[in-house]
Amino acid sequence: MSLTNPKVRRAALAFIFVTAVLDIVAMGIIIPVLPQLIEGFVGSNARAGVINGVFVALWAGMQFICSPIIGSLSDRFGRRPVILISCAGLALDYVLMALAPNLWWLAAGRIIAGITSSSFTTIYAYMADITEPAKRARAYGLIGAAFSGGFVLGPVLGGFLGDFDPRLPFWVAGGLSGVAFFYGLFILPESLPVEKRMAFSWRRANPVGSLILLKRHAELSGLAVVNFLLYFAHHVFSAVFVLYAAWRYGWGPKEVGLLLALVGVLDMLVQGVAVGPLVKRFGDRGVMVFGLLGGTVGIALMGWAPTGLIFILAMLPNALWGLAMPTLQSLMTRRVGEDEQGQLQGANMSVASIAGVMSPLFFGWIYSISVGEGALATRLWLASALDAAPAQMLALVTRVMTQPGLAFYLAAVTLFLAALVGWVVGRKADRDDAAVARLDPVQNP
Repeated sequence: MSLTNPKVRRAALAFIFVTAVLDIVAMGIIIPVLPQLIEGFVGSNARAGVINGVFVALWAGMQFICSPIIGSLSDRFGRRPVILISCAGLALDYVLMALAPNLWWLAAGRIIAGITSSSFTTIYAYMADITEPAKRARAYGLIGAAFSGGFVLGPVLGGFLGDFDPRLPFWVAGGLSGVAFFYGLFILPESLPVEKRMAFSWRRANPVGSLILLKRHAELSGLAVVNFLLYFAHHVFSAVFVLYAAWRYGWGPKEVGLLLALVGVLDMLVQGVAVGPLVKRFGDRGVMVFGLLGGTVGIALMGWAPTGLIFILAMLPNALWGLAMPTLQSLMTRRVGEDEQGQLQGANMSVASIAGVMSPLFFGWIYSISVGEGALATRLWLASALDAAPAQMLALVTRVMTQPGLAFYLAAVTLFLAALVGWVVGRKADRDDAAVARLDPVQNP
């Protein structure tokens, strides 16, 4: 099958869209129940925050190691086999977690999931293969919308299934990943022609060596910093959100699932509808920075929200965060050749994975010292450590360290820093793109 055929091209786009939805539905199904399953094993909400952070870090650590390898393998052997193997691996992994009798089994499942879900780099590379550079922001927005659509269905389904049995969502997730595998086996064409493939090299494929690509241009390195900060902030949700919602607002799996569905709907609207027109009017840089600032406001409001209703309303400005990722991806993909798109996505995922290792451990620890019995222990420790400090200073430090929404406040600060870096670095990227467009107006309409 040739992607020059319009029908085949549409089928390929449909597959990528459907696969992204199925994969994210499968991942989203377990979100409302996994932290509570961990809490059931350890018997403490605060301690579950730490353990859940460790599990997310394990997942991200495997992505850090495997994403550049998988990206480079897709540059060498094509995108199709990598995507299919990943779908099959995810299906088997969810079955393993469904059967997990203890935390060690769950940890093994998180490690395998980190390896197999590294194929998201290949999905982005596939889209780069079949999309003109000037249209990639919209294409990545559609992929983001597919992910958001998966998060609409997944957490709702997981929340309702979890009310019957906390392990049932894992079985359903495995079935959905299996469907994605068989769907791709019969539908997906290859997007990378043999003549455009690159020989596999461990120098490029190892997680450190893959980052060399990001040093090629100063603005590419700067955009990688934005990528790191964005993912670092985002993991506050995977590390503590479910436990925080249960502790502060009394929400169970069903309520958390419905709220995550709302997040998905808003994100789908932002990425699937708003990205294209806004980029056409304001450019990638302006839209990216605006999205990061919107996320800053929204996530800060979530940390402050004294009631569940205010927390839900904070989702509105937070949804603007969805403008940042597709525009950031678009800016970065225009800075490498067509034969390096897989390597770039692998390097991007390595950066995201470094954030994914550090961030959940950090936010899990912050959560554990700022709520419940953890906050009480923090107060006692501060009183002992700062016994010679002025009373007002002790009261201020104690108040800050035991804010229930402290993790969200720190995530908001991280996003604001990402917006500042993105604005500065993006100016250079905009000037470079304008210069290229003047030199080659046919390739850059």
